[in-house]
This record gives sequence, C-alpha cells and structure tokens, in this order.
Amino acid sequence: MSAGTLTCVPSMNDLVRQHTALDDSDLEWLHLLVSEWQLLSDLSFADLVLWVPTLDGTRYVSVAQMRPNTGPTSYQDDMVGHLVPRGRRPMLDAALDEGRIVREGDPEWREEVPVRVESIPVRRDGRVLGVIARNTNLLTVRTPSRLELTYLQSASDLAQMIAAGTFPFPTEQVDMDASPRVGDGLIRLDAEGMVQYASPNALSAYHRLGLAADLVGHHLGRTTAELAPARGAVHEGLVKLASGWAPRETEFEGNGGVIQMRAIPLSPKGNRIGSLVLLRDVTELRRRERELITKDATIREIHHRVKNNLQTVAALLRLQARRIDSESGREALEEAVRRVGSIAIVHETLSQNLDERVEFDEIADRVLAMVAEISPGKVVTRRAGRFGILTAEVATPLSMVLTELLQNALEHGFGPGEEGSVEVSADRGPEQQLTITVRDDGRGLPEGFDPQTAGNLGLQIVRTLVVGELGGTFDMVPSAEGRGTEVVLELPLDA
Repeated sequence: MSAGTLTCVPSMNDLVRQHTALDDSDLEWLHLLVSEWQLLSDLSFADLVLWVPTLDGTRYVSVAQMRPNTGPTSYQDDMVGHLVPRGRRPMLDAALDEGRIVREGDPEWREEVPVRVESIPVRRDGRVLGVIARNTNLLTVRTPSRLELTYLQSASDLAQMIAAGTFPFPTEQVDMDASPRVGDGLIRLDAEGMVQYASPNALSAYHRLGLAADLVGHHLGRTTAELAPARGAVHEGLVKLASGWAPRETEFEGNGGVIQMRAIPLSPKGNRIGSLVLLRDVTELRRRERELITKDATIREIHHRVKNNLQTVAALLRLQARRIDSESGREALEEAVRRVGSIAIVHETLSQNLDERVEFDEIADRVLAMVAEISPGKVVTRRAGRFGILTAEVATPLSMVLTELLQNALEHGFGPGEEGSVEVSADRGPEQQLTITVRDDGRGLPEGFDPQTAGNLGLQIVRTLVVGELGGTFDMVPSAEGRGTEVVLELPLDA
C-alpha cells in the first residue's frame, strides 16, 4: 500500500456476517458487550480484542478492539479484520472449547515489550460466541496501589461475569459517551452497600456535595440520600440505586453540586458480592447547559417580541392606509405592510427554534400565500424544489427579496381578471450554491427594460439585498417558454 493510502476498517456487522455462523441475536449481544467493554479495558489496564470462530471452525476473526485509557497499549496496529488459524493461539482454543478464563502461560514479547495474555470466553444463553483476548503491557508494571488493586479485582469480577453470560446487562441501555468512566470516580461496595474503597476523584465528588468525612465504612445509599435530600419514592430510589442493588444510572444534586452515578452489581459466581459505582462530577457541565438554555430562551423571546412589534407596525400602517384618499399613497403603505410582514414571518419561525437557523420552505410558502392575496386576477402561486435550512442572516433578507419579486410579478405581469401562474423554484447545488427562480407566464418585460438600472423601488430593494447583503447575483429575463418573465438569483451559502 502506498504512502497516504487510506484503508477502511470493516465493521463488526460485516465481519460477523461474512465469516461466522452467529445469528442476529448473537450479533446484538456482541454489540452490547462492545458498547460496555471500555469499562473492562480501563479496569484491567489492558487491550481487548474480540475473536470469533469462523463458519468452518478452522480460524478466528477479530471483530472488535479496545485500548485502555488507564495504561499503555499492547497493540500499535489495528487488529480488526485479522484472521488466525486454530492452534496458533492455544489460549483462545482452550477458552473457546472449555468455556473458562485461561490465564496460564508466559508473557509474549512484542517489539521488545512483554505482554501478559489472557482469554475470556464470551457466553450467551449457555453458548460461547467468541473469546476476548486481554493483553496487558508489562513494561511499566510496578507494585500496585490500593486503587490499582481495586481496579484489577473489579476487572476480574467482570471477566467472570462475561464468561458466565451475566454481563453486560441486556435490560440496561447506557449512553457510554455520557456515562461516567473509570477515571471519573469509582467506589467499590460490599454486598450490604457499605463502601470498601473510594477513589480520590469519587471522594472529591462527595466533598462537593458537602461530605466532611471519609466514605469508607459508610453505607453509600444512606449517605447519598442525606447529602442530596429528597422525599418519598425519589428518596427511597436514590438509596437503593446508590447501594448498587440494580444496574441503573441517575443524576442527583446537593449543596450546589451535581453528580452523575452509575451502579454495576457484581456477581462473578452467580451470587452478588457487591457492586461498582462510577461517579462523575458534572456540576460545571450542567451549569453551562443551564446558561445555554437560558440564553436560547432569551433569544427566542426576543424574536417573539420583534415579531409582535412588527405585526403592530403592520397593523398601524394598514390602519393609516385606510385613511388616505390618495390611491398611490394607499398602495405604497400596503406594500410596506407586506414588507414588514415578510420579516415578521422569519422572526416568528426563529422564535420557535433552538438555534438561529430556519427551515425556509415553510417561510417561502407563507410569503407566497401572503403576496397571493394582492393578485388582481386568477393567478395560481406554487413552490418547486427545496430551500432547506438557512441561517437567520440569509433567511431575513431572502424573505424580503421573495416578497418583492412575487409582488412585482403579480402587479406588473397580470391585469384584472387575467389567469396565469407564478412559480418559485429552489435548487441547492453541491458547492453550497442556492439557485432561486421566480417564473411567471404573464405579460412579459416592456421593450428596452434593464433590471439592473430600473428605478422601481421593489427592484432597488432586491438588488441591494441580493448583491450587497447576500453576495449573490440577480437577473431578470424574458421566459424561455416565450411568455412571461424569469428572475434568477444565485446565492452563495456558508458550508
């Protein structure tokens, strides 16, 4: 393979379906395992590679790989997709055939690095689906601390549960991107919910809640409920969850702190011996989220108020138009009403969104309906294509441009009682280019008409907004179909 060539790592679905005899339910179990096994990798300080026997039983295929966040890796290269024959790795054979965890054997040497290799059978409904090879880089091994001993014991318990088919928990759906991880904070409980060990990060999280003492020797459920006071069922539920009785995840507050907690019951030999509790202090994260929610709500409220104010202005202009005797003055005010109304439509849409982006197709349809009310004849308006999502900086001037172009087409393209149609089409090109065409089948352009210099106020507004504010181009030509007018706008969009 030449330098710079990219290789595509095959997916677990593809590898399992191409090389193995596992069915979809087995594959789903492997996905559930792989979604959780970062926990095992971090607790073990080890790399994990999932090997599954091939359809003919003569080889193994590696379908997934995980590196630890807590220690050096044993594999510099990706192992996914590798095939090895049976017999080359006897520990894989023993774990698969005997359904037990295999630890015997001397360390392997890989690129002058000693690696301890262990094999953990992956069991589901009494069948061994594959084997996890756990590979520990021994180059930095030293006398383990209390934290490392707790990690390793917990990893051993989880490995036995995987071999017995009791981990992962099929009824627990965990978002691993958001869940606490081993390094965030770990507490080890005994079967009664008493704290046997709490990592420094876990202890700091409880200090944030107001705990003044050590956690070891205390009942975690009752201690948590006292620090995060609640009443009734919520209180009882927090006691049980923090005691580690069931695989659950929750979030609670106390003393201004917010803690995310996940409980993992441990039953390596079928009997519950205790549990792991992972903690993450998310106080600052939740504070920022609340600030963003408040900011979003404030922005939406501003758009709502701007919309209301614009509607009030439009109502006042409409009222004034009714009191003017001059026909030209009345028409000018009615045009102003429609211009203000087009801007109000955008702000109304923005007031309902979480960001400063809008689905412009809805706005275009509403502008079409608003302008169609002025049609002096039986003119049908319609939209073709999709504008898609546009930013507020584009949507506001574009709504005014559409209003002017549609109003111009209806007023100057058709006379009283005349029938016809006006179509607005939109096409988003592959290079972030939006092409908008406003086409009518009306009278057409007058002789010698130049859209770039015409003094009509509406066209002046269109030129200013399209060229000056949106950085696009604007042209108005006779329709290619021989009747009517065609206006073409080319607008660049941000990627």
